[in-house]
Amino acid sequence: MKPLFVNYPKCTTCQKAKKWLEENNIEFDSRHIVENNPKKEELKKWLDLSKEPVKKFFNTSGILYREMNLKEKVASCGEDELLDILSTNGMLVKRPLLITDDVVLIGFKVDKWAEYFNK
Repeated sequence: MKPLFVNYPKCTTCQKAKKWLEENNIEFDSRHIVENNPKKEELKKWLDLSKEPVKKFFNTSGILYREMNLKEKVASCGEDELLDILSTNGMLVKRPLLITDDVVLIGFKVDKWAEYFNK
């Protein structure tokens, strides 16, 4: 299965990640996170696969995150409620995400992506 690259095309970090994937000849399926926001069940699968806390999936630098005053809520709410919130709008989700059968890479960190793909 090709990795799923979940991104927002106007995001500069997503653009850098896409360029890195292409330069390293890594085939992937692309998904626009706003046009096709992940559903709660899908987010739960990714969360379980990532072994990261749900708060890592929030785009904390996004305008919507600040407008919704989510900092305290993310710190105090349970996983289920936070997944509900994340599933409402793709702009709340940290991006890019790269999902494979065995890993979810959250955000673009060249060293982590290179390590995973042995590049």
